Amino acid sequence: MALGGFSSELHVLAVDDSFVDRKVIERLLKISACKVTTVESGARALQYLGLDGPNGSSSALTDLKVNLIVTDYSMPGLTGYELLKKIKESSAFREIPVVIMSSENIQPRIEQCMIEGAEDFLLKPVKLADVKRLKELIMRVGEAKEGLTKSSSPKRILQNDIDSSPSSSSSSSSSQDVSSLDDDTPSSKRMKLEPKSS
Repeated sequence: MALGGFSSELHVLAVDDSFVDRKVIERLLKISACKVTTVESGARALQYLGLDGPNGSSSALTDLKVNLIVTDYSMPGLTGYELLKKIKESSAFREIPVVIMSSENIQPRIEQCMIEGAEDFLLKPVKLADVKRLKELIMRVGEAKEGLTKSSSPKRILQNDIDSSPSSSSSSSSSQDVSSLDDDTPSSKRMKLEPKSS
């Protein structure tokens, strides 16, 4: 058995109502050697996880192994934010990291998702660099659990990685134009570089 119960191939549940966006995230995850299950709605995600029954019970799928859930924020019916809340309320799945994706860089929305327990918030279009960083994060979380260091929050690990990177701490990066970034710039840096509305 691999560290923290994680196999070498991580299983990611990708949730997006857009067929094109589902295919993009699926392709990026498969390039990164992840097993991917895609569903088109928050309700389908709950059904897949077995949380669609009365009181959100997940007894039918107690052996389901999902290492990460990536969901769009804006979906008809159950939004990604509501899906996040239901997952975090579940005793069976609350420890699974949930990453929210959105094409809109709205700071209060991002903050609310992080408060509710989101691991990260990715700005669409999602890039290969985002997926690689998430995979590394999940592996570190698994190793931390294996090493019985549950006191460290995965969100803090991620934030430290962003804050300590040389490009994010340099003063020149704040003046860098977003359009000059290459196609592989992680969305976390794209969010920081986009002008804030005053």
